[in-house]
Order: sequence, then structure tokens, then C-alpha cells
Amino acid sequence: MRHNWLVLLMAVFFVGCNKYSEKPGKYNINPVPFTAVKVVDNFWAKRIQINTDVTIPIAFNHCEITGRIDNFKVAGGVLDGDFRSTSPFDDSDVFKVIEGAAYALQMNPNKELELYTDSIIDFIAMSQEDDGYLYTYRTIMGDDSHPWIGSKRWEYTHILSHELYNVGHMYEAAVAYYLATGKRKLLDVAIKNADLIAKDFGWDAFQSYPGHQEIEIGLVKLYNVTGDSKYLELAKFFLDIRGNVDRDKKTYDQSHLPVIEQDEAVGHSVRAAYMYTAMADIAALTGNQDYVKAIKKLWKDIVYTKLYITGGIGSAGGHEGFGVKYELPNPAAYCETCAAVANVFWNHRLFLMEGDAKYIDVLERSLYNNVLSGVSISGDHFFYPNPLESYFGHERQEWFGCACCPSNICRFMPSMPGYIYASKDKEVYVNLYIASEANFELGNNKVYVIQHSDMPWEGHSEIVVNQDLDETITLKLRVPGWARNEAVPGGELYWFKNVSNKMVGVKVNGESVDYTIDKKGYINISRKWSGDKVEVELPLEVRKVACNPQVDGNVDKIALQRGPIMYCSEGLDFESGQVANIVLKENTSLTCQFEEDLIGGVVTINGIAIEGQRLNSERTEFNKVEFKAIPYYAWCHRGTTPMVVWYATNENASRPKPAPTIANASEISGSVMNIAIESVRDQILPSGSNDKNTPKFHWWPHENQNEWITYTFKEPQKISGTKVFWFDDNGGCRPPESWKVYYLKDNEWVPFKNKYKYGVEINIINQVEFEPEKTTAVKLEVQLPKKSSSGLYEWIVE
Repeated sequence: MRHNWLVLLMAVFFVGCNKYSEKPGKYNINPVPFTAVKVVDNFWAKRIQINTDVTIPIAFNHCEITGRIDNFKVAGGVLDGDFRSTSPFDDSDVFKVIEGAAYALQMNPNKELELYTDSIIDFIAMSQEDDGYLYTYRTIMGDDSHPWIGSKRWEYTHILSHELYNVGHMYEAAVAYYLATGKRKLLDVAIKNADLIAKDFGWDAFQSYPGHQEIEIGLVKLYNVTGDSKYLELAKFFLDIRGNVDRDKKTYDQSHLPVIEQDEAVGHSVRAAYMYTAMADIAALTGNQDYVKAIKKLWKDIVYTKLYITGGIGSAGGHEGFGVKYELPNPAAYCETCAAVANVFWNHRLFLMEGDAKYIDVLERSLYNNVLSGVSISGDHFFYPNPLESYFGHERQEWFGCACCPSNICRFMPSMPGYIYASKDKEVYVNLYIASEANFELGNNKVYVIQHSDMPWEGHSEIVVNQDLDETITLKLRVPGWARNEAVPGGELYWFKNVSNKMVGVKVNGESVDYTIDKKGYINISRKWSGDKVEVELPLEVRKVACNPQVDGNVDKIALQRGPIMYCSEGLDFESGQVANIVLKENTSLTCQFEEDLIGGVVTINGIAIEGQRLNSERTEFNKVEFKAIPYYAWCHRGTTPMVVWYATNENASRPKPAPTIANASEISGSVMNIAIESVRDQILPSGSNDKNTPKFHWWPHENQNEWITYTFKEPQKISGTKVFWFDDNGGCRPPESWKVYYLKDNEWVPFKNKYKYGVEINIINQVEFEPEKTTAVKLEVQLPKKSSSGLYEWIVE
């Protein structure tokens, strides 16, 4: 149903005026909120400002031009027409951008931004139905109007309706905006909606769960700001009903088992990490130890077997989620930006529960690498997946049809300062070394911290501490894993090949101090602080990272790390334009250099490597080449070019530049043209038809039609045979129904006379011999299967 907007405005005006304030949760450790921390460095401060000045405005603009904001106007009766954007979950993007705007307003008041956000909130309030229901797609289009939404409210909420997911983000936005501005209109909308859901769902009501977790986090925030326990109980219900009701139980959305019985990370990685975050929240607030035991097992499964070296999670693009243990392909890595953000959320919650630096180690890795890679330094282009290798180059996009990642960046960046410090009783944690100023309550005392640091480029940090009361406070300095010879917690998935003998240096008021690192990774300095200065010197060395050999794509390879930053190489820094052919010996000497004018100012890693060039099918030549690596987050800022994170340490592990064969020297074209088409002639054969570490080309999502590729030669060639290695992921791409090769004769395509049938076998190369023909071009024609697409790794002509 739609509403008369004047009537709704009057109703909102007469809503009660209860005042709420954010209540501290029951975490063992208290985060120092980002509102109490001002970042003043040359690295993060400008990114936070760009998020305010560029990212949030363009995100709002994209929400306008794609119809996302108009959907609220149509649902509220302000505009006529149908649903204006694409997907039922599009409401959530608007809510996330509002949350980001709220955080930006808390840090830097901006009347224009506030008034604009107020206007959007007005339209959201108008779109809410009388009983509190808010889901613009159903309100506008009605029941059964989209395959995802069902014939009535909540029917498909456990699948893809996103009814609960959307409003979960609204709750987070509502709380954030109320705390930022004191305005409660959106909060009242959220409360009315949550009250409806609390009435409709429960053990004695409708028993279902969200197909995409998020509402649980939002409900906890709503509980924290209102004190109404029914929101906490509802959040717990949505977790506990999962796997305990017979509704299409799936690993994809983690409904296959009760949450407390899950011990392996499976399915969609964003859904999973949001769920784990909510479990941590509710465990902290209720003392539920079953949740704690489960999420600690899940954390170990991820960090020991499923975490990318960039801090990314989710290796499979098909379901945007986790693969099996040690399934960490580099070119096919999904590592969704949203998943990296969620990984930060979850690890921060785990730290607040236990105070262990290992969780900050994972948080920091994801923060500096996968999260930062997701947005350009200009703040206006974005990655959805963040692969660790790009054969031919990628490009960040201005926006996406599914825009969850850009809108998540909007809300994450301004909240980043909240991860720097934490407190407990008479202890102050310094978790991230970032130049900043903070002041916060510590019991009855007030503490003032000023930190000077040039991290992540320089390892020296100075921390000045003051306090109001004359009492002893312990400053807890995190010693990052990378500063104590631990690449990733546990050391089972990644480790450093080159062990450092350098120790962390600590001085207090200019005097070196002896210290021990406690079992949770902190150096403890206790004193009555009165402007005392602590200096911390972290060893920033180039570390060569090795990987568990069960990750087959990283065998005989190393990655480079310096401090929290992972590195990569791009083709444009090499004369050959290639990077997969680089061999970086384990004993290679490497140096560092700060390049102020490169990609906003970065430290590069330099040295001498070798690179391979195939001369023919039997000979490969390797020659010395100047080597350069840049921070992983900074890739794809200088044009489309290949990229690699893991470097071969011997010739056999590299992929030499192709030899000038008939195919490689030809002009290539196809019915579908993208840069991946080059992979069909790169002379790299896969280990099998679903090799995720070898480049491939496919026609997905096309089905049941003819597709083609042509090679056009510079001069006539005699062709007598062909070879094809088909791609088969046992899902969207299968071997073709049939295929045939033609040659060009008198401007017409004529089929070769083949000596035996065209094969469609998987895991082998399919070879066909022809009666020889001299021609200037050949064409591979493929008939796609009726209900799937096809692809190939290699097409060879002889």
C-alpha cells in the first residue's frame, strides 16, 4: 500500500520524544569510539576526508540516478510509477550511505550534508507502511512481483527476499544518525519496524531466519541505544532458529546446522562474517559461551586454512564465498570488499572479548590490504572482488548494479579510528600505530593520548599520555605478528622465509626499557602518566612470505610484506609488460624506496629478478630484469595491466611470456570480446578442466547459442590440425554441445575436412587433424549447451 505523505508527516511530528543514549555493551574490553579519536597522519586522514568529500556524495548521487532513492518516494506516494532500480535489496545501499554520512557528521559537522540526509530520511519515513513494514519493492509492486519476494510478507525471507537484511542496515543507520545529530525520525522508523518483526517472528510465532544475515547486528545496536531487551532477544532468535527449522537448509547461507554446531566456515563469506560478528555481540551481552566456542573454532578454520595473505576471505566467485580448506586460488580469488569489512568487524569483536593481539593482526592485515584495495585513492572507483593475480589487468568501477561494496566503504572509512585504541579498567590498549589524538574516560579518570607516527612507511611511533587523576595506568602496546616473526597467527598457513633478528625497541622519556611480551602479544608499561613519552620502534623489513604447500597455486612461490602492507607487481613496471613470467629467487636482495609522486606516495620494493620468454615449444630463455613492487592496495591506479602477488622462486613455477606461434602472432577476435580472450593463446595448459590458477576464457552467461573466436594471420599459413582444452566448472560452464573449425577461403568460412571427430572431453586436450589448407584466418565455432555456457583454456592451431 502507498501513503498520503502529508498524513505521514503529521504522524511523525506527533511521535513521542523519549531520549536515548548509547549504552556500553558487556564486552570485556571497551573500544575507544571513533568520535573520541582524531586521526592526524598522512595516510589515513586524507582517506577519511576523501570519503567525506568524494565517496559519500557520489554514493548518494548514484543512489539518486539509479532510482534507489526514488523507490522511497514512489512507495510513499510522492512519485507515481514502478520500482525504479533493479533489485529488492537496493534499499540497503541507501541505508549504508546514510550510516556513513552520520559518522562523517559526527567527526565534521556539515549542514548541507545533514539537510540532504534529512530529506532522504523524510522519504524513508513516508515509505513505511502503517504497521511498520518497510520494503519498497513489495509496497510498490505488490506480492509475487519478483521471484525473490514471495506471495506474502516474510515468505521468502530465508532465501533471497532481503526484507530483514535491508532493515538491519536501516537500524544501524538509524542509531548512527540519532547519535550524530540527536534527530530521531529514522530511529522511530526503525523502532516501529523492529516492533513489527518482534511481533511476527519468534519461537511462538513465525519461525524463520534471514537469508542474508545483518539484522542481528542492527538489532543489537537498537538494543544498545534503547535498552529494550526484546531487540536483543530477537537477534538471538534469528541466530538460534538457523539450522533448527526445516527451511531449505543450505551451507550457502549457513543454515545447514545450528550456529553453535558450526566449526567450518562455509558458504557466502559476507553472510558468514556478519553472522559471526552478531554471535560475538550477543555472546558478549548474554554470556553465551556456546557462541564463543563456535566462533573461535570458525576463526581458527579461516585463519589456518582459508585466509588470503591480503586478509581477504572468500575464494569462490560462484557463491561469493569459502571453498574447501586450502582452496585459495589467486586469479580466481573473490575476496569481496564487503567480506573484508565484515572480517574487520568480526576480529575487532573477538579482540574486545579476549584482548588478544592475534585478532588485531588479522584485522590489520585485512584493513591495510583487502579493504583499501576496494576503493581507489581518489575515492570514486571501486572493486567488488579483489583478486591476487590479474593476467591481463582489471579496472575499478564507478558503481555496481549490486552496490553493497561502495556503500560499505562509505560507512567503514569514517569509523576506522575506532580500531586504534581500547580500554579496560586501568588499562589502555594501543592496537594500531596511527598518528592520532584521543581523549576518553577510564573509570573516574580521563586519559589523553597523542600519537605521532608515519606508519605504515616508517616504524617509529611516539605516544604521549596524560591523565586527570593521580593513579597508575597500564599502557598496553601491541606488538604486531609481523614484528615478532609471525606472518599470520598460528603459522600454519603462512610464515616468513627470512627470519628477522631485529627486536622491537621501546623507550620511556628517552630511556630504553627492558620488556617482555605477554602471552596475548602486548608490552605493558605501568606508571602515573603526566605527559610521559613512549617511543616504539617496529622493525619494518621486507619479509618473504611462504605458504602451506596444500595451497597448490602458491607452491614454490613467495609474497612480499613490509610491516602491515602486502606488495604486488604490475606489468607496466617491466619492459615485457608481463609479471607472471617473473622469477624472484628466495635469496634475492631487495631494497626499499619512498616514491612521493607515485600513487599518492608509497614505499616501493626494488631489486633484480629474472623473467622468462618462450622461444619455441622446447626452449625458454631467462634474463635479468629490474624488479619493482608496489603496495597491493595501490594496484590498478595506472591503467589496465597484469598484476601478481605471489612470485615464482624458480623457473618451473613461472609462466614465461608466450613464443611467437601462429596463434600468438595473429590478430584475435570473437563473438564476445574482453581482455580474457588472450588466455586462449598464452601457451599455458591447465592441470585440469577446473584449474582455478590458470587463465581461461568463457562465454558465460550466454547459453544455447553459437559463439566463435577467430585468428587472422599476417600472411597465409598452412593449417593441418587444432587442439582445445575445455573449461568445466560443473556449474555455469560445461563443455560445448559441439564445435568445429573453419578456414577462410574467398571471404567465406569453409569447414576443415577433419580426420576424426571433434572431442569435448574434460581434463585432457582435445586434438583434431585436418586435411591441410592454406588460409589467412581460422575460426573456432562453438554450440553452447542448452542450460549452461562454455569456455576454454587454450586453442592451438598447427
